[in-house]
Order: sequence, then C-alpha cells, then structure tokens
Amino acid sequence: MEKTEKTEPETFVSSEKDPRPMEDGLVPLDQVPKGRWERSWPTIACGAGLFSDGYLNGVIGQVNTMLGKIYGDAYSDSTASQNVSAIAFAGTVVGMLVFGWTSDHWSRKWSLFISTVILFIFAALAAGSYGYNDSLGGMLAALTAYRFFIGIGIGGEYPAGSVSCAENTGELKEGHRNRWFIMFTNFQIDFAFVISAFVPMILCLIFTEDHLRAAWRMALGLGVIPPLSLLYLRLKLDEPEEFKREKMAKFPIWLIIKFYWWRLSVVSLIWFVYDFSSYSFGLYSSQFLTLILGDSPPLWKTFGWTTLIYLFYIPGSALGAFASDWIGPKMTLAIGVGLQGIVGFIMSGCYEWLATEKYMGAFIVVYGVFLALGEFGPGDNIGLSFVGTYVLPIAVKNAHTPVEKGQHPFFISSALCIFSAVVAFFLLPTINQDTITHEDERFRAYLEEHGYDTTSMGVSAN
Repeated sequence: MEKTEKTEPETFVSSEKDPRPMEDGLVPLDQVPKGRWERSWPTIACGAGLFSDGYLNGVIGQVNTMLGKIYGDAYSDSTASQNVSAIAFAGTVVGMLVFGWTSDHWSRKWSLFISTVILFIFAALAAGSYGYNDSLGGMLAALTAYRFFIGIGIGGEYPAGSVSCAENTGELKEGHRNRWFIMFTNFQIDFAFVISAFVPMILCLIFTEDHLRAAWRMALGLGVIPPLSLLYLRLKLDEPEEFKREKMAKFPIWLIIKFYWWRLSVVSLIWFVYDFSSYSFGLYSSQFLTLILGDSPPLWKTFGWTTLIYLFYIPGSALGAFASDWIGPKMTLAIGVGLQGIVGFIMSGCYEWLATEKYMGAFIVVYGVFLALGEFGPGDNIGLSFVGTYVLPIAVKNAHTPVEKGQHPFFISSALCIFSAVVAFFLLPTINQDTITHEDERFRAYLEEHGYDTTSMGVSAN
C-alpha cells in the first residue's frame, strides 16, 4: 500500500499492469483516487445485508417449532407448517428474477435499497401476524403471505447486493479481495444462522414455554433490526465503478449465451449438487439431538444445540475466505467439497457406532467438520435447490434398518461432493483477483467482433 501526500486520500496500487488500454481514458479500479474507507464501506453496505437474509431464513425453523408447541396438531398437521417455512424460497425466486432485471437495466443501488425496504416492512408485519377474530387459520395465512414477500426481499439481495459487493471489491487492495467479498456475503449468512438459533434460545429462557406466543413474535420482530441498520448506508451508496463503466443499454441475449453458456452451466451444476444436500441436511441434525435430549426436551436446549451445530459453519467459512485469496476460489472449492465427501463417507461407514449415546461427542465433531468443509468450499455460494428435501427422505424411507436410514443420506451426499470436486477441478476456470475486470474486457472485445456498438455501454452513455 502506498501513500500520497498527506493532503491526498490514501490509495491502493495494483501490482499488475491493468489490462485495459490506457488510451480509453479509464483508470484501473484500484488506482481510482479514494481513501481506504471510501473503498471499503460500499463492499460492506452491499454484502452485509445477507445477514438479514440469513437471520430471516434461519429463524423461521425455530418459529415453526414454537408454533407447533403452542398449537399442537392443529398446526403440525396442517399445510401451513410447511408453507410458512418453504414459501420464502418461492418468493426468493421471484425476487431474484425481478431484481436481477432491474439491477442490470436500471440501477444496482436502488434495486438494493428497495429490497432492503421490503425486508424491513414485511419482517415487521410477519411479527404482528393476526387473523380475523384472532383465528389460527387467518394468522397462518397472513404469516405465509408476509413470508413470501420477505422472500422477494431476500431474492433482491443476490443480484443487487452480492453482485455489487463483488464489483466493489475491484477497488480493494489486490490479494485481499476474495476474503472481503466472502466475509461480507457467505460469512454473514453463516453468522446470522448462528444468531437465528441463539436468539430464540434466549427468548425461551426469558419468556419460558408458558409464553411462547411472545417469544416467536419477538424472534421475528428482531429481524427488523439488520435491514433497518443498513438503510442509511444503502441510501448513500453510489453505483459500483465497474457497473458505471460496463452497463449495457441493449442486451444481445444470444451473444451473452454463446460467450458464457459453458462456464455458467458448470457453475450452476456445482451449485445445484451442493445445495441438493446442504439445504436438506438440516433434517439429520435432529437424529442426534433426539439421542442427546430425548423425545421432549425443553425448547431452549433444542435451540442451544442447534446453535452449536450452526457454529461449525463459522470456522469453515472464515478459513475458506482466506484460502480463496491464497490458493484461488477454484482450488478452495474443489478441496473443500472433496474433503467433505471423504468425511461423509467416513461418517457413513462409522454411523452404526457414531450415532449412539456413547460416541455422541465424536458424532457431533465429525458432523461439524462435515458442515464446516461445505462452507470452506462451495458454501460462499448459495442457491435454491428444493430437490434434496424430497429425494433424501425417499432414500431414508426405502432403507431397511435404522442404521441404513442414517447411512444412506451421507452416502448420497458424499458421492455428490466427490462429483462436484471433480467437476470444479477439471471444468471450472481459474479465478484471479481481477477476474471481473478481465472478463469485462474479454466480453467487450467479443461484442465488438460481432458488431455490437460498445460505445453505448456505461452509465454516462445511457
């Protein structure tokens, strides 16, 4: 890092020659005259909103448990018990598509700001859900509807927030960009999941199980704080410098598909396979919780053990953030998911002994390592795969013995992990510190070769 005169802002200087010809009049992103805080806070403001997403996604599992405890079979046997949890995923798909379009065609900043407002409003409404004449059905219908709109807000964070965060890291010091991107995206989600279990545990201790109606509403209501805390920062945001330079007025869809289809297909396959197991493996944490706590444990203990399980995400995500800078995202992903597959196979082979009260401590540690490796590798990318939640229960159902019921999900998941590692190692391109800038350069040249007028690109040109 080099400093200019004291009267000038502190700047970072790239160690590599900028690939863009200097005659175009553009300064390399990491040499744009800005201070350290000017470079850092847009990355924080864009990415940290994923904490809100992680909390609002995670806490609904604990809320679901509390609602089942309050209303018994009237809730547990109803479709609402599934809809309240799952409907946000449907909203997320809608939010991704809508805000993906507005982020490219209109504005990264305002798309992100609107998604934050949606999160704030509907998180508050969800906490206050009531039905006509205080009916259970009406309350659950309202909660389900609000959760759908929360999903739309969550969906907006990915194309608007995560992409803006990635674009803003181009202005940070080379050699540190990947870690900061991960620390303010995936790490935020993982940390939020820990808090989403820890907060309900504390609320259950405060209110006791005699007042769970207050506890579940408070758990949802506290989800208002994270998006509210980001409103001012996001209002003050400017469009990312990379977006200003490369925004397209007209989108040549066919040329985009021809240029990116192979890499997009490979990445999408890896995300799908990883999400196949990662979004459904929460089902199996209950296996050893039942062994430890029995059939009717106090809710605070259940939430406390859930917090412990989620804590294993943290070291995996943090170590993966630094490894991504040291050895590159491609190798980090391949190593992480490959090791996760190996650990999963070990768990499958030893499940008969691990899943007993005698070796429960070993089971928790090995299972925690399994989860941590998932975050170390592909966990810094999150997706929307519902398939695992349907396929793995089928595998469990078709097992013949209790041991096989525990082994089969790990066999399936581990095989998919190894497959993902092979795909990542042999088919993914190498990602470096300046990939976004390099890709924009290559894509510009490709468009020009095929007759696209690149002088129309950029915010000023539009």
